[in-house]
Formats: sequence, C-alpha cells, structure tokens
Amino acid sequence: MNFETKTHEEKMKRAISAYEQNLETIRVGKANPAVLSKITFEYYGAPTLLNTMADIRVADAKTLMITPYDKTTNKAMEKALLASDIGITPTNDGNIIRLSFPQPSEERRKELCKQVQKHGEEAKVAIRNIRRDANELCKKIKKDGSLTEDEEKNGEKAIQDLTDKYIKNVDAITAKKEKDILEI
Repeated sequence: MNFETKTHEEKMKRAISAYEQNLETIRVGKANPAVLSKITFEYYGAPTLLNTMADIRVADAKTLMITPYDKTTNKAMEKALLASDIGITPTNDGNIIRLSFPQPSEERRKELCKQVQKHGEEAKVAIRNIRRDANELCKKIKKDGSLTEDEEKNGEKAIQDLTDKYIKNVDAITAKKEKDILEI
C-alpha cells in the first residue's frame, strides 16, 4: 500500500485559492469589484454583504459604479464604504455610488507590497501545516503496520515535493501581484 497524497494536494490547492481571493481584495489603483467583497452594512438590523445588495460595475479603468437594488440602502452603503479600509471616499448622487480609484503613492504601494508578502507568508504557513499533518498521518499509518518504512519515506518525499511545488506557486503569485502594485 502506498501513502495517498491526493487529499493533501486538494487542501494545498484550496490554500492557494484562498490566498488568491485575499489578494483580490487589495486594490492596486485599478477599479476592481473584488475590493468590495468583504464590505458589510446594516440592513434591517443584520450585517449584509454590499455586493449582494447592489449591482457593482466597472465604469472605466479607475471608477466603480455601485447601484443599490434597494434605494433606501444607499446611505448605509455609503457609510460602510467610508468606514472600510479601502481608503476611497465614495461619491453619492442619490441613485448611484461612485468610487474613483486614485493612483496610490509610492509609500502606499510599498505598504500594499508588505501586505501582499504577509498574506503570502500566511499561505505558505498553511501549506506547511498541511505537510506536517500529512507526515504525521504517514507516521501513524506506518506505526499501525499498514506501510513499510520505504513506503513511509516515499510518502514523505511525495508530500515534500507537493509542498515545494505549492510554495513556488505562492511565490509566483506574490511576485505577480507586487509587480501589478508597483506598476505606475
């Protein structure tokens, strides 16, 4: 019997996917609806995601247009945008909320790069934790007598190869995002 690595590879893929979703919320000077994916506002006493209650469109490279489905939520959405960490002041004409994305300063771009690197490290830690869990499982199965020593070593090597592959993937994604941020 060989040690099965498929489930651990799936977990690593999910860690990469979560990392990419985190990066989408970091704005780089271009209009991107994903930066609003985690913003909530009060709707009938319950926190509600902004993107579930409004049509969000990219008007041009630097402008997002938010059209609330319920016009009474307009002020609450504007308040939520002001309180959020996206750092953009919305323009509200009563029907549509506009977000104009200014070009970030060099200092802000460096700050965003640090944020990207932090998220990258968190993704790497998640992948290494998956490796640790897999290695522990491999040792447990060997201890139970279902694996030989050679099969255990091969399983650990396969997990390490997967880990290396996904760590390189995180590095590539991080480098690409940093390049996007530093681009003027």
